[in-house]
Amino acid sequence: MTETTYPRGRTALLFVDPYNDFLSEGGKVYPRIKPIADEVGLLDNLRRLDGAIRAAGIQVVIVPHRRWEPGDYETWDHPNPTQRSIMTRHSFARGEWGGEWHPDFAPKPGDLVAHEHWGQSGFANTDLDLLLKQKRITHVIVVGLLANTCIESTARYAMELGYHVTLVRDATTAFTHEMMHAAHELNGPTYAHAIRTTAEVIAALPTASLAEEIIK
Repeated sequence: MTETTYPRGRTALLFVDPYNDFLSEGGKVYPRIKPIADEVGLLDNLRRLDGAIRAAGIQVVIVPHRRWEPGDYETWDHPNPTQRSIMTRHSFARGEWGGEWHPDFAPKPGDLVAHEHWGQSGFANTDLDLLLKQKRITHVIVVGLLANTCIESTARYAMELGYHVTLVRDATTAFTHEMMHAAHELNGPTYAHAIRTTAEVIAALPTASLAEEIIK
């Protein structure tokens, strides 16, 4: 892949599903992601990337999954396997701690929050594309959860809509090494314009001097 730069005013960080249930001790899904999250340094990388992105003056967009409510999916003809699991587990329940933002990644003034997605793509049946187009965004850096589901679906959809797409291999995680491998080594190269590490993305941001201080 060729060297990538991220123009200020045309780039957005898409942070997918930064919920307590995914990212916090005690979250309903956290035990399943913890081994690989710890291995790749997920939380520290997300913190460093979030800080560097903001220091560079790049737009942050929160891309949240549907918060579960009683009755969700139960009358659907064909809920997908993840939705069936949510029916049982009640992940990201509205009004509960698990459905609140991880405190380090809650929206800040100036951030955008897209409508909640029901499936895996942050673009399908939401206003995400509209929000990005109104900001004249052309490049998206996609991070969050999970690498082989919502990250892949959101990033692939972004490519279909004409955005330049960057995946960050250590700013996401999955349930297994096989899923991570599929996301970054098998599937990602078929649609992503760049697959980078957190350090590589930070080094390419417009305010490199500030970013270097953050990553140290």
